[in-house]
Parts: sequence; C-alpha cells; structure tokens
Amino acid sequence: MTQSLPNPLLSDWTGPFELPPFAAIAPADFRPAFERGIEEHRREIAAIVADPAAPDFDNTIAAFEASGRTLRRVSSVFFNLASADTSDALQAIEREIAPVLSRHYNAIYLDDDLFARVDAVFRRGVDGLTEEQARVLERYHTGFLRSGAGRPAETKARLAAISERLAVLGTTFGQNVLGDEKAWTLVIENEADLAGLPDFVVAAAAKTAEDRGLAGRWVITLSRSSIEPFLQFSTRRNLREQAFKAWAARGANGGASDNRAIIAETVALRAEKARLLGYASYADYRLSDAMAKSPEAAGALLRSVWEPARRRATEERAALQDLVQAEGGNFDLAPWDWRFYSERRRKAEFDLDESALKPFLSLDNIIAAAFDTATRLFGLSFTERPDLVLHHPDARAFEVKDADGSPVGLFIGDYFARPSKRSGAWMSAFRGQQKLVGDIRPIIINVMNFAKAADGEPTLLSFDEARTLFHEFGHGLHGLLSNVTYPSIAGTGVDRDFVEFPSQLYEHWLEQPEVLRRFAVHYRTGEPMPADLLARLTASRTFNQGFATVEYVASALVDLEMHILSSTEGFDSDTFEKKVLDEIGMPDAMVMRHRPAHFQHVFAGDGYSSAYYSYLWSEVLDADGFRAFKESGDPFDPAVAKRLRDFVYSAGNRRPPEEAYRGFRGRDPDPSALLEKRGLAAAPVAAE
Repeated sequence: MTQSLPNPLLSDWTGPFELPPFAAIAPADFRPAFERGIEEHRREIAAIVADPAAPDFDNTIAAFEASGRTLRRVSSVFFNLASADTSDALQAIEREIAPVLSRHYNAIYLDDDLFARVDAVFRRGVDGLTEEQARVLERYHTGFLRSGAGRPAETKARLAAISERLAVLGTTFGQNVLGDEKAWTLVIENEADLAGLPDFVVAAAAKTAEDRGLAGRWVITLSRSSIEPFLQFSTRRNLREQAFKAWAARGANGGASDNRAIIAETVALRAEKARLLGYASYADYRLSDAMAKSPEAAGALLRSVWEPARRRATEERAALQDLVQAEGGNFDLAPWDWRFYSERRRKAEFDLDESALKPFLSLDNIIAAAFDTATRLFGLSFTERPDLVLHHPDARAFEVKDADGSPVGLFIGDYFARPSKRSGAWMSAFRGQQKLVGDIRPIIINVMNFAKAADGEPTLLSFDEARTLFHEFGHGLHGLLSNVTYPSIAGTGVDRDFVEFPSQLYEHWLEQPEVLRRFAVHYRTGEPMPADLLARLTASRTFNQGFATVEYVASALVDLEMHILSSTEGFDSDTFEKKVLDEIGMPDAMVMRHRPAHFQHVFAGDGYSSAYYSYLWSEVLDADGFRAFKESGDPFDPAVAKRLRDFVYSAGNRRPPEEAYRGFRGRDPDPSALLEKRGLAAAPVAAE
C-alpha cells in the first residue's frame, strides 16, 4: 500500500525566506489545495459572524483581514505560475477555479450577517482607531457596498451570477490571446529575408528558432521584444505586413480563440452590474471609487492630450511619407511601415539608431542601474541568491536589505520571453507585506518578455525595454518598501489611477546622465556611452511622441467609451472601435496600441476596465513629482527621497491618494507637467 505524500502547498514552507517549494509542486496539487483553502476561509468567516461579542474593529475587521491565509498563499503561487510559466494542465485548472473563487468571494461580500457587523463598526465611527485602522475600515465598508451588500436577495443573486460569469470570460479571454501568440510564428528560411535586421535581431531570431527545434532558421514571434525590432528594421515590406497583421489580429482570427463574442458579453454584463448597483454606466461605477471620480474627468484628461498629440502625429506621418517617396516608394504609409520609417527618420535627425544604443544597454547593467538608483534614493542593498530554487531556471532572486541592514524582502526577476508566459510586463507578489500576523516581509516578482540572447552572450535591450524594466521595478519597490500593518492596504493595493505613479516616476532615473554614464557601458569593451551619443539620446527623448501618445490615448478612449454605454444591445467591438476612432480622427497609418480583441488590461479580468486612462492620470503625477527633484537640483535629493518613501512607496493605501501626493509634494499636481514631459506643450512665444 502506497502512502500519498503531503501536499507541498499545504505544508509549512520552511526554506529560505519561506519561499514556495516550487520544485515539489505539481499541477495536481492545486485543486485540493484550493479546496482546503476555501473551506478554511469559510470556517473563519463563519466564526466572525457567530461571535457573540458586539462587533468591533478587532473581532470583525482585523479578524477578516487575518482570515484566508491558506487560500491567499495557494492563489498567489497558482496565478503567478499561470501567468509566467503556464501549461495545458494549469490552464485547465485556471478555467475550473475561476468561477469557484468568484462564487466563494461573492458569498462573503454578499453575506448580510457579515455586512451587518462591518456596518455596525463603521457606524460607530473612528474614535479610538489609528489612521491606518480607520482607512482599512472605510475601505472594507466601501468594498461591501460596491459588491452589493444590503441589497435585495434577487439583486444579490444576479450580481453573484454576473461576477461568476465575468470570471470565466476573463480567464478565457487571456488564454485565447496567449493561444494566438503561441500559434503564430514567422519562420525565415532564406538569409535574404533577413535584410535590414541588425545582428542582435538576427541572433535573437536564431536563438528562438533553435529553442523551437528549427536550428539553422530564424523565427519571429508575437512577443513585443521579437516583433517590434522586426518591424523597426526589416526592409522586407511584405514580411512586415504579414507580421503586423498577425500582431494586430490576436484574439480576432475566428474559430475557438476569437474574443469578440467574449467582449460583447463582458461589456453587457458590466453594464448590467452597474445598473443593479445604481450607476448610469460601468465607467460611472468603476471610477466613482478612483482618483478621477467620474468618466467625465477621465475623458477630459484624455481629450486634453488627444488634440496636441494628434497634431504632432499628423506632422510625423507627413515626414515619414516624405521619406517613403524620397526612397522611391510608390505607396501610402501603412501601419506596418511606421516603425520602420520612424527608425530611419530618427537616424537621419539625431544620427541615432537602436543598433548603436543596444550594445550599451545590457540586461545585467540595467538591472544594476535600477538597483543602484534604489540604493541612492532609499539606502537599499541587493544581493543575488543563486542558491534559491525558483519557479523557472531563468528567474533570478535578490535579497533586499535596508540601510541599517534589516531585511526588506526578496525580489525575483523573470526577464525572458517563452511560449509559456503571457505577453507584456508586470509586477506581482508571491507574498505581500503585513504586520497583522507576524512581521511578514514581501516576496515580489517582476516579469518581462525580453528576447534571450544566445548562450554565452549578454541580452541587450532597446531603450524602451530598459525603461520598461525601470517601470516594473518601480512597482516592485512599491511592494518591497510597503510598511503597513494590514494586508489589504499594503504595497500596490491602491487606487488604479494612482498605482502607476510610483512606477512611472521611477522611469525618470533611467534618463539621468549620471545613471547612463555609469551603467550604459559597452558590453564588449566596458567603455561608457560616448558623450555625443548620450547627448543625441537625450535630445531624442520626445521623438515620435505623437505616435506613442496617439496609440495609447486611442486605446484608453475606446475602453472608456465602451464602458460608458448604457445600452449594449447588438454591440460589436470591431464596429465600435471604428466608430470611436472615426469620431476622434485617428490618423491614417496608425492603430490602437491594444485593439479590443487582445486588450488584456481590460478584458482578461477587470483590472483596468474603463480605467486604462490611469497611465495618463498617473503621468500627471509622475511628471510633476519628478519636478520636486529637479527643483532641488539633485535627482537623488535625500529630503525629497525621504518624503517619497514615507508618503508613497512605503505607505500603501494608508491614506487617500490625493493626501499621499500632497504629503510628498506639498501641494496638488500641476497638470502642465504632462504635456511638457511628452514634448507636446506649445512652444513659448518669444517676447518682442
């Protein structure tokens, strides 16, 4: 008789940093672990409801905060793996568990008896509570109300059914996009079809081919780090067209992976949910609990940027068309031409191209630059821990300590693209920070999709990729430096239109000359980036900003407009996309950064639904926020950095974001900083 081994997800994790025992975990372990976690959580909630003592903060709110530990632990491991290193087995579990988890949390947040206790504590007021406790109480009370607590039974039943269906749709949407990305490759057989591609693109394509059993050929994938350089440099216009159309059509190819019916059902269900909760639209519902407060405010910001960006993009398009004609091209600029001719224009105007920059931007050096910036700002130290067993051999772990040597947490970087990883870049946590049940230090992960170099060669980044690394590390610091008691308000658990502020702010340090001079060194010679190249890079900072701003703002406006709809009968995402883009005057030869059928921010879950504008809202904050350092005359000014840490990076959601920003900056943000940062502000008129 064989004795079954204990489930590693349910055992005590006693290894270094109490990391999950990745090597011991098998897909079959997750379903029973989820079932155990859900059952434990139910019992803990039932005990709170049955407590005969009068409801107070400790026996209701704090007890709620401390509940569900096993379920949170299992969920964090599972969903990190499902995003960063998935498999058919994990995807099947993901489809099964999505409605189960939705059902479980609906039952909690729609429980009248539990809400009655939360409401009783809330109505008693905040006397005797700390600032943090008062904030946690307000957030819980608001969360219950926004979930439908206290409403009639039939309304709650329908809200629960909607949430469960949306969980299924979001999971399917994301898996469909990944399926389309995995299914398509451009296999290059003839060396002549590599025309125009720099060595680093050719080498990455050869490595990808080798990894896929196609040694001796070259493979371009739909990973952004693969396809964007191909579109930038390939002189084979027919191949650029083929690749771009595949990229733009993800999730809209017909068949089982087509997401358009999912979008229509999702938009309809979200609108119905909003109506049931008393809101005019889903965007009204969603944004009422955000910094923007209303879709009108979010839309006003987007439109204030749209017109200057559109004018700039129209000028850029005309310049690129001139290049086409100057080179003898007898065609109108198309979307698959923009990046190619823009790269040529950048070379002509600034004597700057990606192939000249990349040798100075090795992945290891950019990681070191991000770490060094955190050291100079916040006193942190980073020590690599190659002894730790992680979720994938490519991942790297770094022990993080504070200036006094005390532990901060563990940082994991998972940098390379692979078929098992969804596209994009993100920050997540295997464990969040809290002090409610012990002093729990965080385990934070950054996930990227860079093209891995051939064995023995360093991975070289584009400047945009280096900026992405800094961006995600800014999120990472928001999780690592968290210093609050209650887990629900720790780290990045803030308003969606504030969460991008710490990450976008961190990007500014990559552009500082003192950072580039030290870390942008040639991967072969070790020589720093030449002063003239650095000057040309700095001068080109706002190059092509019309294009970059238009493709982003168009996506944000389509997202917002589709969630303002009160009637969704007959909704078709293709027709709606065209209608909105025609109304705002989308420039020719441009498409949205994220077309609806692969817009995972919005439809693979509801993280950014009606809230993709958040990046621009946060950019107002980051552009104005970095001015504080410029005004001090020192990009690492200790006093400004301390305020930044105290009120932003370590504060979680301890206070409303408007107060957090004022605590750091001393005033409200100045919106003019946004257009100035993007180079879209009108040039000042010279005095007579």
